[in-house]
Amino acid sequence: MPSFTLKCCALALISASTLGISLSATAQDFSAKPITLVVGFPAGGSNDLVARLIAPHLSETLKTSVIIDIKAGASGTIAAGSVVRAAPDGHTLLVSSLSPTVLTPQTMRKPPYDPRVDLIPINMLGYTPETIAVGPTLPNVKTLADLIALAQTREITMSSAGVGGFPHLAIELFKIATKGKFVHVPYKGATPAVADTAAGHVDATMMDTPPLLGLIKEGRLTALAVSSEKRLGVLPNVPTAQETVPGFIAVSWIGLFAPAKTPAAVLNRINEALTLTLRKPEVLAQLEKVALPSGLMNSTEEFQQFVSAEYIRWGDVLKQAKIEMTD
Repeated sequence: MPSFTLKCCALALISASTLGISLSATAQDFSAKPITLVVGFPAGGSNDLVARLIAPHLSETLKTSVIIDIKAGASGTIAAGSVVRAAPDGHTLLVSSLSPTVLTPQTMRKPPYDPRVDLIPINMLGYTPETIAVGPTLPNVKTLADLIALAQTREITMSSAGVGGFPHLAIELFKIATKGKFVHVPYKGATPAVADTAAGHVDATMMDTPPLLGLIKEGRLTALAVSSEKRLGVLPNVPTAQETVPGFIAVSWIGLFAPAKTPAAVLNRINEALTLTLRKPEVLAQLEKVALPSGLMNSTEEFQQFVSAEYIRWGDVLKQAKIEMTD
């Protein structure tokens, strides 16, 4: 089988515990009004989980309330578009995976924004592999090899969080790598996609790991493989996909973004607060528990360079996978 590698910065991510950032006495004051963290996918997904984990800690550090605002739809572009149009004062921020900030705009004929121009990356929050799981329609499929073998003989429906998102891209590359008859079934977010798979409306799913964990532990979904380099601590008995499909690694990430023209002083203050949050042992433990290890980088500049490189790299992969353009 062909070998495909989908890596997030080769997982060369810097632990927040190595950073020595302190808050300055003259730091930007956020106490005048709340901060809104805009999330582009339904509650229960990876973006929502990480937003809710960091919100109370940012609130404590920045001395203001932090609100979660879910604007689901269009693979996260509705939420991203609303942040693009928001005042660049640091009070409206986007918690986003690479789908609406890197992938989806490159799959649209007329994207509503250009993430390279209209959004400023602040820092990475966490990263997560995809998990391949099957529901009750495939009771005899126990391994990834079983699934691939079955997909040689008939169509297998496979859900994702939406057209043009990272799970969709991973499914398309999985199809190429295995030559299997996998049929992509897009949903408006991970939660409904996973729920329909567990209910038997779709055969299988390939999704960020966090929203799958509960149903896997309940036995309503059978996890066949994780797409990381190594097995996950939260799913120690689930093999990696590359143990069956050599080189198949699919790791997504989630970051914090601000509208263009947000002043540097504001960005620095938010990044300082975020760094303090992701240095806390209890936060790191919570992120690990939901399969979203911290991906904090040394600076906003480092994350900005990383996102810029991701845009180019995944643009090439999208062409290779021949993802159809959407309206």
